[in-house]
Amino acid sequence: MLSPHREYVCETNVRATSLKELQSTVELSVKQKLELQINMVEYFQILSAIAVVFLALYYYFTSTFDFWKNRGVVGPRPLPIFGNLKDVLQRKMIMGDCVRMLYEEYKSQPMFGIFMRRSPSLVLCDLDLIKDVLIKNFSTFDDRGLSVPEKTNPLGSNLFNVDATRWRPLRTRLSPVFTSGKLKGMFSLIWESAKNLEQCLEKLAEKGEPVECQELAARFTTDVIGSCAFGIDMNALSNEESEFRRIGKQIFDQNWKIFLRNTFRDMFPRLYNALWFIIPLHESNKFVMKLVKDTMKYREENNIVRPDFINILMEMRKHPEKLENIKLTDTILAAQAFVFFAAGFETSSTTISHTLYEMAINPGMQDKLRKEIREFHAKTNGSFQYEEVKQMKYLDKIFKETLRKYPPATALMRMNNADYTFNDTKVTIPKGTRVMIPVLGIHRDPNIYPDPDKFDPERFNEEAVAARHPMTFLPFGDGPRNCIGSRFAIYQTKIGLIKILQNFRVDPCEKTLIPYVNDPKALILCPKDKAVLKISKVDN
Repeated sequence: MLSPHREYVCETNVRATSLKELQSTVELSVKQKLELQINMVEYFQILSAIAVVFLALYYYFTSTFDFWKNRGVVGPRPLPIFGNLKDVLQRKMIMGDCVRMLYEEYKSQPMFGIFMRRSPSLVLCDLDLIKDVLIKNFSTFDDRGLSVPEKTNPLGSNLFNVDATRWRPLRTRLSPVFTSGKLKGMFSLIWESAKNLEQCLEKLAEKGEPVECQELAARFTTDVIGSCAFGIDMNALSNEESEFRRIGKQIFDQNWKIFLRNTFRDMFPRLYNALWFIIPLHESNKFVMKLVKDTMKYREENNIVRPDFINILMEMRKHPEKLENIKLTDTILAAQAFVFFAAGFETSSTTISHTLYEMAINPGMQDKLRKEIREFHAKTNGSFQYEEVKQMKYLDKIFKETLRKYPPATALMRMNNADYTFNDTKVTIPKGTRVMIPVLGIHRDPNIYPDPDKFDPERFNEEAVAARHPMTFLPFGDGPRNCIGSRFAIYQTKIGLIKILQNFRVDPCEKTLIPYVNDPKALILCPKDKAVLKISKVDN
């Protein structure tokens, strides 16, 4: 038992300890409150910063959305970030189909306004206004409005993309390679590649397996471009692993990595271009630059002259003074070869595959076309020439109807270099506004081409063509900045079709996609299944 003194001491110690604990508890509570207040302030600051950033981005992406309303132009309501291209940017639809659907909604108007993300673009529906832009007032609309960062994409400085000041001298110097005389000289080279195509078809027919006609046609057109433009045997038909065909596929590949890279480029072009030193060159760029450089070097060392595209580039390099406003470099020369290679094989190959698809599901037309081919074959003793192909009227109708229903370029783009007021309207657009021509929409307009989903070659008989407005058929564009290689593409495609359909038949198979479905991830209009058909030999 403790003494009273000890009990007092113990009680005092307990009280002291309790006071200290209480004091510590109070201090801890105050400290926690202070920390909580500080955290709340920090959280508020963070949330405020996020809100400011969000509002700034929202303003950035929507600040232009009154552009068309202020000018009295109708159009669909845009969405932040996407504009009017949500399905395109989500890879659910190609640009041509998106614009075509909007065209169907607004075609009673002379024009309507859309937004490509936040950038305003004017879509023309009135055919006379389209003619004004492409032809009559071309001097105001001589630019395509395509901004390609050349540091990160050096081959983007080609005839298709460059601004008007560089386009004019380039077009003048490159045009001679596409004259009728030059095409006649190249005809035998195209025909030789077509013979290789025939041998390839023999093997495929023997196997009896379904054939991806777009891939087959691309191998053929790759060989044609190699021979006619570069003087090189690319061996795409005889070798499925051809390096040239592999590079060709890469150019038009739209995997997610490339899609995200292009999206970043389009949304932040200045930042993208500023980062050129860390963004690697695409393999296709390196390949074409080396190919052009090595080919020209070999010809110079061996004194080789051929009437082809490379020879034109070599002449340009010898006389750079003839190219005003252009600092001529090996990269600029390679860029012109690049666009000829890329556009030359892909657009023609898809047109061939689309034609074969329609011939497979329209066997009566296929038989009629084969009959015409064989009649001309007999007439020329099997030696087709440039003029004979030109005279094949039913083939020409088939070809044009294919381009009407499946134009590779589903829309055309132009940009004005000065303020412009459209005729018979009060609409004025400022300098630097993109103007779009909805090619696919016009080609599928039932008011212009009744029952547009039907494949009907007779739409292109002389009477029907004469009755239509000239701007209702624009597969190669129109005006001074139309497709420079259109005549080459026409004969390359027609010769390929002649060789395929003369002695072979195309039919649907279990893998043929009917009805036709566009590939929503492709750069140009092409089938989702690459037009898989059965190919068989036809008796003479």
